[in-house]
Amino acid sequence: MSTLFAFLHHLCAFTLVSAVAIEFTLIRQEITAAIARRLQVTDLVLGIAAGGLFIVGLLRVFFFEKGWDYYFHSHAFLTKFALFIIIGLLSIIPTREFLSWNAALKAGQVPVIDAKRKRLVTSIIHGELAAIVIIVLCAAIMARGGWV
Repeated sequence: MSTLFAFLHHLCAFTLVSAVAIEFTLIRQEITAAIARRLQVTDLVLGIAAGGLFIVGLLRVFFFEKGWDYYFHSHAFLTKFALFIIIGLLSIIPTREFLSWNAALKAGQVPVIDAKRKRLVTSIIHGELAAIVIIVLCAAIMARGGWV
């Protein structure tokens, strides 16, 4: 079971990284109806991957790996977990923006996003990418038993 859950954890993580990278690429383009729909679908995939990563990760911590005591005494794990939670909460902002486009898209119109709001959404997506780099670093440190 440990191997299966490790596989699921990695599958969710790679899906999440791919979705953030796609959002990063799409948000930098001019928003058209097609781009808006792609952003909505990509954000849905991102949310599902993040939820799966969170659940599978916690199952690994509590049932399939070294146990909660090991992980919750690891600074690398705590940093990784805190960043995941912070970025998850911040990602609510782009998600709400993308969902707000539903009415315009259903009416066959291009959604409107003002420059300030687009910069905020873009900055959050950039933050997600930066946090992913730090999370991967923490995972590598944690896997070697470091930074305890």
